[in-house]
Amino acid sequence: MSSRRSETISHRGKVIDVTPELTTVEIVSQSACSACHAKSLCSLGESVVKKVEVPTRPYHSFKPGDEVNVLLRASMGHKAVVIAYGLPLVVLIAVLLICIEAGLPELFSGLAAIGSVALYYFVIWLLRGRLRNSYEFEIREL
Repeated sequence: MSSRRSETISHRGKVIDVTPELTTVEIVSQSACSACHAKSLCSLGESVVKKVEVPTRPYHSFKPGDEVNVLLRASMGHKAVVIAYGLPLVVLIAVLLICIEAGLPELFSGLAAIGSVALYYFVIWLLRGRLRNSYEFEIREL
C-alpha cells in the first residue's frame, strides 16, 4: 500500500449526471454488516445513498452509468468530522456548564445548550457554499 493511497478516502460510486460544470456521483454507503445473511431480519444493516457533486474536468469523458472512485484527501475528511461532530459537542458542553454555573435551572440550561447547537448548525447551513468550496473531490475511473 502506497503512502499516497493512505492519504485519501475513496468510495465507489456511479455517475448519474454530467453537465459542463458538475458531475454528480451517487455513492451507496453500506454498514459493515451488509454482507450478513441475516441483514433482512436486522435493522442495523442499512445502506444510505449519497450524492456528491464534483467539478467536471474538461479532459474526463464520464457518462451517466460509469462506475468511478470518488477521492477526498483524508485531512479534509477529518476536518468534516470535527465540524460536524466535535465542535457541536464542545458548544453543547460549554453552554451547559456556563448556564449551570450562572445558576440557571437545569431545564433552562439544557434547553439553552440544545438551542446553541441548533444555532451552530444553522450557521453551518448558512456557510454551506463556502464550506463546499473548501472540499475538493476527485473522480477516477475504476
